[in-house]
Formats: sequence, structure tokens, C-alpha cells
Amino acid sequence: MASSYFNTYKPSEEEAEKASNGYLMSLVVIIVGLPLPLINLLATFIFFLMNRKVSVFVKWHCTQALLSQLVLFIFNSISFWWTISIFLGDRFLSSYYFAYLSVVIVVNIIEMISTIFAAIQTRKGRHVELFFFGPLTNLIIK
Repeated sequence: MASSYFNTYKPSEEEAEKASNGYLMSLVVIIVGLPLPLINLLATFIFFLMNRKVSVFVKWHCTQALLSQLVLFIFNSISFWWTISIFLGDRFLSSYYFAYLSVVIVVNIIEMISTIFAAIQTRKGRHVELFFFGPLTNLIIK
């Protein structure tokens, strides 16, 4: 439903900027909250709350950005607490830890690239549906 709506919809300059800022919020906050995954999620959630009633275009893209940050939060939180437990001596370094850390790094890189891509495209007024998050956002935003 949303895909067909956005194929014909041309957002205003302000809508495109706000939708793009929904993605950029998570990137800017990475600089401040890199070691603490909760900060990125909170910043994106606050931006979502502030813009959820602006327009469907902005709401849709803020929701997609929030969903991607929520999944990233889960991955990063597990690696954060696993690393803390190793530093505290509760656990030891293992091949499972390094394998998971590798996956988390790849997921973060993919998410960062897709977020930058989505921010650029939505700033141009184009609708972008990210893999997995686009269809999920379509289910939420009707």
C-alpha cells in the first residue's frame, strides 16, 4: 500500500529534509554514543516522536529509521555486555565472541551505508525501502 502511494507522491522540500534527518539522527549520535547503544536508539526515538504527525512521508521514514536502530540496538547491546563481562573476568575470550563481534561489525557497516543512502535519497524526495525494514514499516504504517 505505502509503496504505491509513494510512487506518485512528491514530498515538499521540508518533508524531504525532515525524512532525511530521521536517518541522519542515528549517524550523528553515533559520534556521541558509540560505546552505549541505547543513546542512538533514544535519539532516533525522540526524533520519531517529534515528527510522527507531520506527514505520512516523514512518519514512514522516521519509523523505518527507528526500526533499523532497534535491531541494531539488540546486536550492539549483546556485544557491549559480552565485552564488559570479559573485561570483568566473568567470561573468557572465545571464537564465539570473535565470530559474533565480526557479525556485529558487518551489520553496523551495512546499516551505516544503507542509512547514508536512505538519507541522501529521501533528501532528494525519493522513497526508499530498506531490505527487511521497508516491508515491516509498510505493515506498521497503513
